[in-house]
Amino acid sequence: MDILQAIGGLGLFLLGMIVMTDGLKGLAGDAMRMALMRFTRSPLSGAVTGALTTAVLQSSSATTVAAVGFVSAGLLGFSNALGIIFGANIGTTITGWMVALLGFKLKLGLLVMPLILVGAILKLFARRRLAMSGLALAGFGLIFVGIGLMQQGMAAYQGIITPQDLPSGGVGATLLLVGMGIVATLITQSSSAGVAATLTALNAGVIEFQQAAALVIGMDVGTTVTALLASIGGSLGARRTGLSHVIYNLFTAMMAILLIQPYIVAWEEIAAYPVSRNAEVALVAFHSLFNILGVLLILPVTAYFARLIEWLVPDRLTPLTRPLDRSLLAQPALAIAAADKVMRDSFGSILSHVNHLLGSNPQPDTPGLEQIAEALDLVAAFIDDIELRRHQGTQWEALIALNHALDHLRRLHERCEEDHERAKIAREAEELAGEREQIIRINRRILEVLLSKRLAFFAADVEAAHERLKQRAPDYRAAVMERIARGELDVIQGRRHLEAIRWMKRVSHHVAGIARYLAKVESLAGKVRE
Repeated sequence: MDILQAIGGLGLFLLGMIVMTDGLKGLAGDAMRMALMRFTRSPLSGAVTGALTTAVLQSSSATTVAAVGFVSAGLLGFSNALGIIFGANIGTTITGWMVALLGFKLKLGLLVMPLILVGAILKLFARRRLAMSGLALAGFGLIFVGIGLMQQGMAAYQGIITPQDLPSGGVGATLLLVGMGIVATLITQSSSAGVAATLTALNAGVIEFQQAAALVIGMDVGTTVTALLASIGGSLGARRTGLSHVIYNLFTAMMAILLIQPYIVAWEEIAAYPVSRNAEVALVAFHSLFNILGVLLILPVTAYFARLIEWLVPDRLTPLTRPLDRSLLAQPALAIAAADKVMRDSFGSILSHVNHLLGSNPQPDTPGLEQIAEALDLVAAFIDDIELRRHQGTQWEALIALNHALDHLRRLHERCEEDHERAKIAREAEELAGEREQIIRINRRILEVLLSKRLAFFAADVEAAHERLKQRAPDYRAAVMERIARGELDVIQGRRHLEAIRWMKRVSHHVAGIARYLAKVESLAGKVRE
C-alpha cells in the first residue's frame, strides 16, 4: 500500500505539472513566446529570456519549440536560439526549488487543498484568462498533494531501504546512478517528476546526497533523449535542436559529476554544518549551480558550437524554401512569418530578373526562375495549410494579404518567364527610356528595404510610380501610331512596341501589388505576434 501511495503521489505530481503548465500556457504562453523573440538579441540575452520563460511556463519543451519555430521562420539566428535552449535548462530547476522550499520546508500539502477547488470552479464557470488561471491554480495545488503522498509512501521505507542498497562510492557507481536517472526520466517523460521523487527519497533518508546528485544529473541528460527521439524525422530546426540539447547536456553532466565532491566540501565549509542536515536545498542548489556554470562556459563559444551542429546536421533545402517548416503550422503567427519571408525573398529574386530583362544589370546572382516557381508552389501549399478563421483578427488579415501577394508574385513570374520578346523591345525602345529607368529605380529601392522590413514606408511611392506609368501609356501609344503612319514602323513592329508598353504596365502593376500587400503584412506583424 505504501508503494502504491508513493506511485500515486508521483502520478498526482505529474498530473499537477501537466495541468499547471497547460494553464500557464493558456494564460501567458503566446506573450512569453513573443517575449523570447523580442528580447533575444544575442546568445546571452537568449539564455536569460529562455530561463525566465521556462520558469514562468514550467515547460522547457514549450520554450524549445518556440525557439525552433523562430529559427525556421528566419526570425532568429541559430546561435541566438541556442542561448534560449541553454537558458531553458536553468529554468527547469525552478521546479526543484518549489518542491524543496514549499513542499518540504513549508509542507503546503493540506493548505493547498482549497486552491484545487477554487481552481476547478474557475475552470468550470469562468472564461478565457480567468479559466486558465483556475487551471494553473488547480495544477499548483495538485503538485503539493502529490508531494505529500510521495512523502508518506517513502516514509514507510525509512530504515528498510538504505543508501547502502543503492550503488555508492567510486566513478562506476556514480555513472550507474546517472544511468538510473536517465531511465527514470524516460519512464516518467518528465525530469521535474524525477527530481521531485529524488528529493522525496532524500528527505526520507532512503538515499544520500551524493547518490541523489548523480540521479539528478542523469535526469538532466534523460530529458535530451526524449527530445532527440521526438526530433527524428522532424524538421531541420528540430533535428539540430535535439542534437544540440544532447551534446550540451552531456557536457554539463560530465562537469557536474566532477563537481559533486568539491561542492560538498564547499557547502560544509561555508554553511559550517553537514550537507545532510539540509540535503533537499543543497540538492536543488547543486542542480541550479551546474546548469548555470554550463551556460556560462558555453556562451562565449556559442557561435562555434552552432557551426558544429550545422556541420553535423547539414541543410539540404534550398535557401528560398528553408523557412517553410511544417511544424510551424501549429502556431499560425510563426507560419505567417515564415511564408512572408519566403515571399519576400522570392520577390527580391524576381525583381533582380526584371531589372536584368530591362538591361540594368548582368545575369543576377539569385535563384533561377525555375527555382522561384518551385518556391512559390511550396509556399502556396504551406499557406493553404495555415488554419485560421475570420474571427482571428489580424492573423486572418495577414493571411488574406499573403494570398493577394502570392497571386501577384505568380503573375509577375510569368511576365519574366514567358514575355522575353516584349521585354527585349521594352529594353531597346528609346521612347520607353524614362519609364524603363523608373521601374529599375523603384525595383532597386524595393530591394534595399525588403530585408530591413521597412517596405510599408515605401509602398505608397511604388503605387505612385505605377500610376505615372499608366498615365504615360496613352502618349506612348499615340507616338507609336504616328510612327506607323509615317512608315518608320510596320504594323507588326508597331504591335510589338504596344505589347512592350503593356508588358511594362503589367510588371509595374504586379510590383505595386506585391509591395502593397507585403507592406500590409509588415504593418500587421506586431499585432500578429501579440
